[in-house]
Amino acid sequence: MYEIKKHIPNALTCGNLICGVFGILYVFKGDLITASFLIGIALICDFLDGFIARLLHVSSPIGKELDSLADMVTFGVLPAFMLLKLIEGSCTTGTCTIGLGGFYKPYIALSLAVFSALRLAKFNVDTRQSHSFIGVPTPANGMLVASLPLIMMYQPEISQYIIQFNVLIIYSVVMSYLLVAEIPLFALKFKNFGWVDNRIKYIFLILSVILLIMLKFVAIPVIIFLYISLSVAQNLFVRA
Repeated sequence: MYEIKKHIPNALTCGNLICGVFGILYVFKGDLITASFLIGIALICDFLDGFIARLLHVSSPIGKELDSLADMVTFGVLPAFMLLKLIEGSCTTGTCTIGLGGFYKPYIALSLAVFSALRLAKFNVDTRQSHSFIGVPTPANGMLVASLPLIMMYQPEISQYIIQFNVLIIYSVVMSYLLVAEIPLFALKFKNFGWVDNRIKYIFLILSVILLIMLKFVAIPVIIFLYISLSVAQNLFVRA
């Protein structure tokens, strides 16, 4: 029985990876909606693999490495290509290239893949990140990018303010920095369920549910911004 149990988390991690691989395939086919839903499924697998590993007490070094490799594909490479496609789609005449060298500006989106790799490598060797994060986790970036095609499809009246060339270029640069920035962010891991020890987490979860009900897919970028803001506010409060 133990031999079976110890493979369950890694099987879920592989599910995450498979979602990422097929997501990239769908991006090349021009189907960003399916790619977005695959990131959603991968997020569930990513949550469950760690949860079940802790529940069954079957954590392993290979599981940690496999998790990072899967996250690199699904929450690093896939969102980078998705954002590249979105930026290309928002180009107007003459905006996609710059200078005599003709640099193709949408390629800036691919920096997300590079900085995701750096972020995951740091996570694997940084002992400070056992119960919290330093820098924005790659799944947060993946979730935000995945929301953009869904906003375009289901909330087009709002997408015109988000799916803009300059907005997406700036997002690529800012998020690449935030992935590796020395900014402590809380993790949604509970040692216990008491209010005092988990106040910031409960506030975040309650506000997230309210935002999702009110704003639907538009809530996702707002929730990521809220997550970073609450983390910064918590750090300032602790220091004070």
